[in-house]
Amino acid sequence: MGSTVSTTAPETTSPAPSRPGYGQLLRTRGAWTFLLPGFAARQPFAMLTISIVLLVQHTTGSYGAAGAAAAATGVSMALFAPYSGRLADRYGQRAVLIPGVLVHTLSGLTLTALALAHAPLWALFVAAVPTGASVPQVGPMVRARWGVKLQGSPLMTTAAAFESVTDELTFVFGPLLATALCTAVTPSAGLVTEAALTLVGGLLFAAQKSTQPSVSGGSGHARVQRTSALRVPGVRVLVVTFLGIGSVFGGMQVALAAFTESIGEPGLNGVLYGTFAAGNMLSGIVCGAIAWKAAPQRRLVIGYAALALTASALWTAHSVLLLAGLGLLVGMCIAPALITGYTLVEGLVPAEARTEAFTWLTGAVALGQAAAVTVAGQLEDRLWGGAGFLVPMAGTVLALVTLVALRSRLVARGQTRTVARGVGHRVPVTVD
Repeated sequence: MGSTVSTTAPETTSPAPSRPGYGQLLRTRGAWTFLLPGFAARQPFAMLTISIVLLVQHTTGSYGAAGAAAAATGVSMALFAPYSGRLADRYGQRAVLIPGVLVHTLSGLTLTALALAHAPLWALFVAAVPTGASVPQVGPMVRARWGVKLQGSPLMTTAAAFESVTDELTFVFGPLLATALCTAVTPSAGLVTEAALTLVGGLLFAAQKSTQPSVSGGSGHARVQRTSALRVPGVRVLVVTFLGIGSVFGGMQVALAAFTESIGEPGLNGVLYGTFAAGNMLSGIVCGAIAWKAAPQRRLVIGYAALALTASALWTAHSVLLLAGLGLLVGMCIAPALITGYTLVEGLVPAEARTEAFTWLTGAVALGQAAAVTVAGQLEDRLWGGAGFLVPMAGTVLALVTLVALRSRLVARGQTRTVARGVGHRVPVTVD
């Protein structure tokens, strides 16, 4: 019989009420020790793209160059994030975080210096790639810590909702802070602050050793068990699903900017995107407060169908009020899909590979967003105003077709199935 991979034992808690809520979640012993530094460490992630755009546009005078540098950062982050997650599962979060934040801080400051020195675009790309590749995957690491704390608890859905709301708050405040620093202080202030917050927040989060998932020794059998989480069929289905969600974020960013520019009200862009984000936060809060009886696989299919339907209607909007209403509905459909997808990971992937699985999903959102920004921009330039809204429609419909066709891969076979055939670790899982 093979050796067993050790993990931190789940937190012993009193029986959960029929409606697990945020209050009970936040009373979980030791939660605040990683929540507060985790929020500080993930805040810079939302500042990175806009800080690069504003700095490079200021120094080059070209939005094209600024967008290209930002896209290089986003793509490299999406490609390297899963490997960072795999290393965190194998060697521990602290072992990955400390060198990661140091590399990110150094490369971010290098990118800033090159931009201020009016370096050629290729030099900016050289610095942008490691800047994106070394972005600390704090969100997935926090989710992995919740998974250890709440293993088998109905509070897992609440924790997934809480993390979704936290992500949305980050993407509301982060860009605002970066924009204020770049416009009111100096164009480089946003990227410098992002690097400093990453360093301080990341090191504080890494210092919380007591709550990080434990890792095993380096036996040969343990190495077999640590095969990539992407080999789990359900994770691959979720990656496609999250690519579609990324297409909504990217397509909305470009299409809303183009729409408000076409009507001569560019200032409304922030209002419309804020409405979209508000819908996401609102539904995330509600989703986490509900004691769900339906299986998460069914919830994901139904919720994603609603997302595809509302996203497909965006291109028909020709007024600000109608677009705001549709944007609100689209945002309200995104959070349940994200939350349910992250919740499914708990049953599909053993604890030893969850950080990597979560980073595959966040990386898929980033990759889908980067692709959507590029395609939507081309459509806006070559076709009619609002053509960029076709990208969220196409992305979500294609992902929905894949999800429906392969939904059986998200379901555990029996009450004690092998949750991760490709990972080589058997865990009894209770199925809704």
